[in-house]
Amino acid sequence: MATLESLCVTSRTATVLLTPDGARFTLPAPIAWRVTEATGAVVATGTAVHAPVFIEDLTPASDYTFTCDLGSLSITTPACAGLIDAATFGVNTTANATTNAAAFARAIAAVPTGGTLTVPAGIYATYPLFLKSDMTFYLPEGAQLAAPETRHDWPILSAYDDRDRVLGTWEGQPEPCFAALITAIDANGLRLTGRGVIDGGGDRGDWWTWPKETRDGARRPRTIHLAYSDDVHLSGLTVLNSPSWTIHPYRCDGFLAAALYIQNPPDSPNTDGLDPESCLDARLVGLDFSVGDDCIAVKAGKRGDCQSAHLAPTRRLTVSHSRMARGHGAVVLGSEMSGSITDIDIYACEFVGTDRGLRLKTRRGRGGKLARISMRDVLMDGVGTAFSANAFYFCDIDGKSDAVQNRAPSPVSETTPIIHDITLDRIHARNVATAAVALLGLPEAPITGVTLSNFSVGYDPSATEDIPLMACGVAPVRHGGIIATFADISGTLTLVEPQKDHALC
Repeated sequence: MATLESLCVTSRTATVLLTPDGARFTLPAPIAWRVTEATGAVVATGTAVHAPVFIEDLTPASDYTFTCDLGSLSITTPACAGLIDAATFGVNTTANATTNAAAFARAIAAVPTGGTLTVPAGIYATYPLFLKSDMTFYLPEGAQLAAPETRHDWPILSAYDDRDRVLGTWEGQPEPCFAALITAIDANGLRLTGRGVIDGGGDRGDWWTWPKETRDGARRPRTIHLAYSDDVHLSGLTVLNSPSWTIHPYRCDGFLAAALYIQNPPDSPNTDGLDPESCLDARLVGLDFSVGDDCIAVKAGKRGDCQSAHLAPTRRLTVSHSRMARGHGAVVLGSEMSGSITDIDIYACEFVGTDRGLRLKTRRGRGGKLARISMRDVLMDGVGTAFSANAFYFCDIDGKSDAVQNRAPSPVSETTPIIHDITLDRIHARNVATAAVALLGLPEAPITGVTLSNFSVGYDPSATEDIPLMACGVAPVRHGGIIATFADISGTLTLVEPQKDHALC
């Protein structure tokens, strides 16, 4: 059923989701829209070709009507307790990163509860900014934050704060890391919005040359890192050139990301697009990805030697009306999943040119569950393997050891990962190269409850053999159908003729 939905409304912006019949990220046909104020005056117009529509330059505490062929939607912007212009505090386009960071800090401190910090058009070099609760950071079109090329004087987040909470993390475990360009800790009710650009600076300096190292006492930074911050909304922004993971909400319940464009070069290491970790009730909608690693990578911490207190679940995550392009995986669960990832709903999305579509990855030693996962109404084009689940993922220093990779049953314990109840419905995968479905469970804990329905697949005639799963002893294949070992799966595939067009690109 065709609908209009208000996703995120701030004092100066609004995000609306258009979902006519057949809409995913791309609309079946363009839709003209307009926004009028209470007097009837038109304040914005446009033609949507994608489901999310982002509008800025609205007035606080005002009533608007969004109108298109799907109907009308009332929008009321919240009041703003005060507008702070960063330029008033010395932020300018000619200052260096140190000077601007200090000026931004003064401006952020001046924002009243319920107020807004805005940045004029221009490119502003700056070291990390630390935002706070109940404020809106408004980066309008033409405004850009740019991280410097040097890490000299770059602040570092320690592994734990003074309350023994995990603060700095790396791949699911507590470790010191450089602060993100946008960092927010205990910042409930924060809003980041606008058509502006947040440039993490990964293409400057040497960030991408030491992907797995620690330098100067810390791991590489994210571009946006949120911790212990509930009810945070991100909308409208372009985020690019991340030094590592791009957006990382950690233990942030009620997180919403809408109408974002996330872009990193295809060869940039570990530059996942968005990594919700140990978050409850998060929603990711209307996002557009082109990154150097996984587009969306869902995490729940990684069990380490005598380390489990930091583990916490990710539950009730929704991903919809988004486009994932040219990443390693479109939507990936794990491999840091020791706190359990459950109740995941993915629908009305487009996966374009990713190595894998839906991807589950774990290994012995992780523990936790990957369970109750639903994916429906998804169109894939040029994806290597449409759906994969791998319990022999050869990550970490011991990933290829006999203890991890041996196909004989091991004793079941709290460190045994469990995968069950996965449903795929109305999946159309065209130009598949490697395999439609590839499942490899543990002999001591097989994958159970996998159900396929209305799953059609067409193969890329120019494809060459490749491995469908990153595990030892997996043979390369071409045009594989359902490949399942230590896995219980029901349902069938419908074969369709190959389609060489990549209309989604």
